[in-house]
Amino acid sequence: MSKNIKIAAGVLLIITVILAVIVIQPKRQLQNIQHIKADELLPYLNDGDIICRLSGRIWSLFIRDLSPAEKRFSHLGIVRIRNNAVTVINAEGLQEGDDIVSEVSLEKFLEPALSAGIFRLHNIDTSLISDTAMEFTGRPFDWKFDMDEDEYIYCTELLYVVLKKLDPSIKLNTVWIKEFGRYILPLDICSQSEYFTEIKYLGI
Repeated sequence: MSKNIKIAAGVLLIITVILAVIVIQPKRQLQNIQHIKADELLPYLNDGDIICRLSGRIWSLFIRDLSPAEKRFSHLGIVRIRNNAVTVINAEGLQEGDDIVSEVSLEKFLEPALSAGIFRLHNIDTSLISDTAMEFTGRPFDWKFDMDEDEYIYCTELLYVVLKKLDPSIKLNTVWIKEFGRYILPLDICSQSEYFTEIKYLGI
């Protein structure tokens, strides 16, 4: 099977899962679990931190299970703190037509969060992390999950392109996904990396 056919098959699989999420159970969440609130995490946050979350949506649980080492998270973003306003820069798909790298309030980012974790990178000025992430806002979500270009960007790829620009020596672990026909960055890239310290974890 040629590389292009493998990629097409992977994209078709992604579209099938998306349709299942949208058509069958678009907003189904785990029941009877308290969602994480912004004020629970605010005391621990610094500008440039990486914030991860887990939601109970079917698509989120699918993404979570792609992580080979641990399965606590399904999405991440980069914290930005300016003039006492706390926002999160993130690339999220399935945002009702707004599938782009965007800056949202911490409250909005945490709306579906059943769990959340904060990670801090060593040896880089953290303000540079959030400033660099802002350069990628507006770019479309990368449904091909292709790390070889950054015109389209998916969730964990945002962290990858930011760090590649700031310090190319930092290497993040990837995992081969046969259905996609490529390596992707799983959601445990922070917790399983020597470059990060886990600051706080809340949730199930």
